[in-house]
Amino acid sequence: MASGYWSPLAISSADGPTLTAAAAASMLPVTSLFTFPPNAFAVGSALRITAQGRISCVVTTPGTARFDIRLSSGIVAFDSGAMNLNIVVKTTLPWWLDILLVCRSVGTTGTFFGFSKFQSEAVIGSALATVGGNGSLLSSVSGGPETAPAVGGSVNTTIANTFDCFFTQTVATGSLTCHNFILESGAIALT
Repeated sequence: MASGYWSPLAISSADGPTLTAAAAASMLPVTSLFTFPPNAFAVGSALRITAQGRISCVVTTPGTARFDIRLSSGIVAFDSGAMNLNIVVKTTLPWWLDILLVCRSVGTTGTFFGFSKFQSEAVIGSALATVGGNGSLLSSVSGGPETAPAVGGSVNTTIANTFDCFFTQTVATGSLTCHNFILESGAIALT
């Protein structure tokens, strides 16, 4: 077990797919998927996810952006909830996503609790970069920016779990590409 350090588990070496559909899809290149062995998580195990890329949204009806972390058979361990995008057109602008998850329970119904921060000029209410920078939205597990924090869905931690990060937009008029991605662990026994 690591002690006091974050250990990288997966780092993207290529861009993920450019996502344009109004449907949930993996934003990671296949080479960035990581499989945790059975019983890798203990209460207090932590995951840190950092991703950056480019995003576009249209004027007036941009829809929302949503990120979720899935383990195994599509079980959602973390969901950022729907985050409103800017009503001013934004084209291939940078974004940054940080997610921190902590394992709260293990077994066939293990759970994670965590928060995310999404930052981009594509966030609703952001000023133009030339006059004031960009906005950010904080979300909690399965709640989103406008609800109380809650524990995520049940994950069977006794089996091998493949990690993936999904993006969903509510309208098919925007796009998102992940350029950089790092999955790190803190206190995970990878034996």
